Amino acid sequence: MSLIRSSYVSKSALGVGVAALALVASGAVQAQTAAETQAQIDTQTVDDIVVTASPIVGSQRAALNQQRNADNLINVIAADTVGQFPDQNSAAALARLPAVAVQRDQGQERYLQVRGGPNRWTSVSVDGVNIIGVDEGGVSRAFRFDAVPAVILSALEVNKSLTPDLPGEAILARVNLRTFSPFERRGFHAQGDLGYGEMDLGGGPQEQAALRGSWSNDRFGVMAAASHYEREQITDNREFSYDADTGLPEAFDIRSYRVTRSSEAAMLGLAFRPADGHELFFKTLYSNFNDDEERNQYVLELADAVSGTIGADAGDLVGVPVTGAFNYGEYRNDNWISTLGGDHRMADWDLSWRINYTETENTTWLPMMRQMWVNPLTSPSLSYDRSDPNLPIVTLYDTVAGAGGLARGPARDSLRQGDPTLNLMIPITSAVNTESWVYKIDATRTFDWGGRSVEMSAGVEYDSREVRGSAISQTSVLMLPALLPRVGLTFNAADYVTDRPWDTGFPLGFRINWVDNVAMRRDIDGILTALEGAGLYDPANLTAPNGLYTIGEDLFAGYAMAKFQAGPAQIVAGLRVEHLSQDIGGFVPDSPTTFLPVNASQDDTSLFPSINVKFDLTDDILLRLSAQTGIARPSFSVVRTSASIDDTGETVSAGNPYLEPERTWGGDASLEWYLPGAGLASVSGFYRNVDNVLFDSQTVVEDDLFDAPGLDRTGYDYVTTLNGGEGKLYGVEIAYLQQFVFLPGVWSGFGFQGNLSLLSGDFEAPDGRTVDFPGVSDTIANASIFYENHGLSARVSYQWRSEWIDTLSFAGFGDQMRDGYENLDLSVRYAVTDNVSVYFDANNLSDETYVAYQGDALHPTEVEQVGRRYLAGLRFRF
Repeated sequence: MSLIRSSYVSKSALGVGVAALALVASGAVQAQTAAETQAQIDTQTVDDIVVTASPIVGSQRAALNQQRNADNLINVIAADTVGQFPDQNSAAALARLPAVAVQRDQGQERYLQVRGGPNRWTSVSVDGVNIIGVDEGGVSRAFRFDAVPAVILSALEVNKSLTPDLPGEAILARVNLRTFSPFERRGFHAQGDLGYGEMDLGGGPQEQAALRGSWSNDRFGVMAAASHYEREQITDNREFSYDADTGLPEAFDIRSYRVTRSSEAAMLGLAFRPADGHELFFKTLYSNFNDDEERNQYVLELADAVSGTIGADAGDLVGVPVTGAFNYGEYRNDNWISTLGGDHRMADWDLSWRINYTETENTTWLPMMRQMWVNPLTSPSLSYDRSDPNLPIVTLYDTVAGAGGLARGPARDSLRQGDPTLNLMIPITSAVNTESWVYKIDATRTFDWGGRSVEMSAGVEYDSREVRGSAISQTSVLMLPALLPRVGLTFNAADYVTDRPWDTGFPLGFRINWVDNVAMRRDIDGILTALEGAGLYDPANLTAPNGLYTIGEDLFAGYAMAKFQAGPAQIVAGLRVEHLSQDIGGFVPDSPTTFLPVNASQDDTSLFPSINVKFDLTDDILLRLSAQTGIARPSFSVVRTSASIDDTGETVSAGNPYLEPERTWGGDASLEWYLPGAGLASVSGFYRNVDNVLFDSQTVVEDDLFDAPGLDRTGYDYVTTLNGGEGKLYGVEIAYLQQFVFLPGVWSGFGFQGNLSLLSGDFEAPDGRTVDFPGVSDTIANASIFYENHGLSARVSYQWRSEWIDTLSFAGFGDQMRDGYENLDLSVRYAVTDNVSVYFDANNLSDETYVAYQGDALHPTEVEQVGRRYLAGLRFRF
């Protein structure tokens, strides 16, 4: 325990040190005399633009200009800057901005958490059009950023305060992904990159390719882009379960995943200016994300041992049942986003309109093979040492028959993977499809009102969404020993065990060999075809009615706002009104074998007033103040009128169609100082009061409602979403960015980018407890030291976030927690010519281990590691 606490202290100290370094560097700038500073600024600015053509400084300067001129509190990162980081997708790039953290899946960045809040508190738009995301099973509205490559982007924007023209469905932030327009560059331009590398754990390949081309003149423009990314990785994984009353270990779950992860994207854009002041455009984007995942899993069922002792630190057991699970599963995510729009200047009016169609599709197919050791004499005996609770060391022994019953026999150095005597097949599946249409029109005109210039804006929007899906579940358990003789086939999972040991960096105490899941999957497909032909298996029945749901949404919105100058202040104020109608359909179990259709509907009208005030204190220093309201609506499958069952994880997940949306009011304040060298020093604070807080609740199934023939599901974890009481979330963000242009000679190429976020908040749970918000880390730190000069661009980047609550638990001995983690990256680029550069990226140099635990660090529930990864390649532009 003391070692863990020491680690926390060192990481926190490093985060504070990042902020201290930023302040010291900022102080050094301020210490110069005004004359020296201005002379250096003037000289260096010319050098940056004309001589060195610094991609970091050039793109940062454009992004900071947009940020400075914005009406609201916003952080911007340009796509060219993204290219200087070893970031494969937009989630990783956005995590470099202040108070932005990411959720990772097997080490890869996927979802954003801005200011520590859950991802549902951040909404997403593409080119200003609202996009509702969906993930596996539809459990989140969050947009998947891992399928959006940088090559299609012009800039990434994080709006931390809202204006009335932005949708109210954002409590903490709204992220806008601006895609490339062919009118951004006149004439023909092309850029691309090719890269190849290796994953440190398992030695799998990593490859990347992207290409974008554009052409435009005064009237017409066209662009096309495509990208590909793929990596083959090993994921080390250990999971554990505990007795709810004693906290003693019940099972050690040992896993190894071999994942081939790929994403592709293609985009076409057309733009046309039929006359001065008029522009029409059409953009269509397709992106996908694919996981082909091999799972090798063995669970040592300590609690079901024939005899022995289970202790917190060590144990000795005889006849421990083992369950094996294997699959070659397929996860697919596809996104189609198409927008037709126009911007027009007509007399004194600026008019813009958009029509958007977005479709997302998530499918999961996991034909899971399970082995069970049902003969105690073939089940191993074992002893374990939990000196390191994250990685217990297990020693295996034979189990032998003695005079007094079963006893521990000779030690063995490996798991006998050919011993199990029962094979089961569990098809696991889900599919979620969403379609949405967005129609919006905005108009702006400047009026003279009593001698004061006032810019008035108004707009209307209609969103129509249809969601059809099923949560991840399974209803069939195919007892292969009974079924296969009826079709003249045989099967034994042990036949696919290879002589290749697992690739693992985790100590275990015994050897396990890899199972060939690809060959097993090929034969399973043949078995399922044969069983289907014999009428013994029907894929149409894989999802029970209680796993299906449909949701229809219609959103009508309108707003009006005014922007005007009042003394030294620019004020943007107005009101947005949104009306949402929602119809939900699904089924609930009436008994273990029958289901009842249930429909629910909700109507909600919400008002979203907001005000943003900007003071130009000097030419380079701004003060921003804002107040706003917002809403976060429950996710799709969270409000379904159904429940899904996972026998592998022993979990029942149920929807709650009567959830209330989370509603918030609050404010922001920010002081921004724009520095030479495309720099910025800022400090900002925010406060959000949140009512009806949504949170995941975990209890235990206590009746037979979810039982099935041969399956007793009493005691399974029961997970659903509930509304809590009132809560508050607040924090302070400190950021500093600057290339040190005031330094002489080659030293002027050095720079620093860093930010520190200190966050806090809590809410009232239904049991009366005051608990922290799930997903909120109290500290998030980012730091990069970079060098940019004479064709060389290099940076070392560090990220860290502290621990946070993942799921509140109202049974057992504590909440589900996620331990803090750090990440260290290196990127180097060198311009061989003006148009060609070479690069080298190294990700996760800290070789981070991701840990989840229940209650305290002595009870880890998941420990995962993916290893370092390296990529080298070539980039070009002309």
